[in-house]
Amino acid sequence: MIEFSELLAAPIGHVGSTAVSLGMALVLLAGLAVFLALVLGLALWRSAKARTAAMLEAAERAREAEQRMMGLLQAQSEMQGRLGTIAEVFGARQAELNQSIGQRLDAMTGRIGQTMSEQTKSTHESLSKLQERLAVIDKAQGNIQSLAGQVVELQAILSNKQTRGAFGQSRMEAIVADGLPSGAFEFQATLSSGARPDCLIRMPNGAPGLVIDAKFPLEAWNAIRAAEGSEAQRHAAQAFRRDIEVHIRDIADKYLISGETQDTAFMFVPSESVFAEIHENFEAIVQKAHRARVVIVSPSLLMLSIQVVQAILKDARMREQAHVIQGEVAKLLDDMNRLDDRVRKLQAHFSMTQKDVEQILISTDKVSKRGQRIEALEFGEGADADHPAARSAAAAESRTGNLRLRVVEDEG
Repeated sequence: MIEFSELLAAPIGHVGSTAVSLGMALVLLAGLAVFLALVLGLALWRSAKARTAAMLEAAERAREAEQRMMGLLQAQSEMQGRLGTIAEVFGARQAELNQSIGQRLDAMTGRIGQTMSEQTKSTHESLSKLQERLAVIDKAQGNIQSLAGQVVELQAILSNKQTRGAFGQSRMEAIVADGLPSGAFEFQATLSSGARPDCLIRMPNGAPGLVIDAKFPLEAWNAIRAAEGSEAQRHAAQAFRRDIEVHIRDIADKYLISGETQDTAFMFVPSESVFAEIHENFEAIVQKAHRARVVIVSPSLLMLSIQVVQAILKDARMREQAHVIQGEVAKLLDDMNRLDDRVRKLQAHFSMTQKDVEQILISTDKVSKRGQRIEALEFGEGADADHPAARSAAAAESRTGNLRLRVVEDEG
């Protein structure tokens, strides 16, 4: 033992200036082992505590997860129920939708069929109308072709001087004959000077006649239209102006006769366009014609003048018939006077008839009263008022009173 203790006390090293023995080293080792054991135990405790907490936390999470899973399962079951309900509703709605779509398709098919039939009918009607219109167009085309031929013939007529004059004469005669009665005008009348105007309109009340000349010089006008170039047109215009002035002077010299014709004569132009061109481009000719008391008239102006003459003739006829109207009015007054006398006589007859009716009523009243007295004598003085005889008497008196009342009403 002493050797062991000595061995423990024997130094085994130095730590700085301090000698370290084996016992001290053993003690230090033992303390170090205890410390390590404590540290290890503490680490193990902490590890166990951490594991316990982790296990508790894991258990809590497992419980929460289980609860969530149960909630999810319950929600899934509810969702499945709702999906089944929705599927049933969608199935019913889909069936209704299919039925509605089928009905609408049937209705639409019927409407489309009806529309197609109507359109087919309308198309047939349109085609028939189109055929009729095409027939009318064909007929119109034939008329146009015929009119074109007539225009060619008219152009051929107008190219001849004599036929052109006849054309203007015929148009003037048609206007005059349509607007005036047959006795109010004369074509190719002979004046006292031997001249023969194309038309002479007889004015009323012995007034001088109105002369119309239809010999318009269209040759010079056609020359203006056919001229090419400004120089040729100028020469043609001068020739036209000269021919018109000569024609105006001839009308004034031949047809204006004092006391036999009017102070104004008409120069008829058979075309409205020619008339407009003269007033637009040859104003000097128009003024010269006015000074010569010759009025240039177109077909429309001649129609207007004929209407004025017609109104004058109608007024003259009304004045001529004024004395006849006055005589008829005097006869009408005599008839009215005779009618008044006859009405007064008829009124006197009615008055006499009324007096006669009053006398007749008085007589019937007396007869009825006497009849009542006779009936009263037959049944005695004390006869009952309800007896048939009494009732008949009362009825007769009532009838008499009603008749008298009606007569008074008639008098009123």
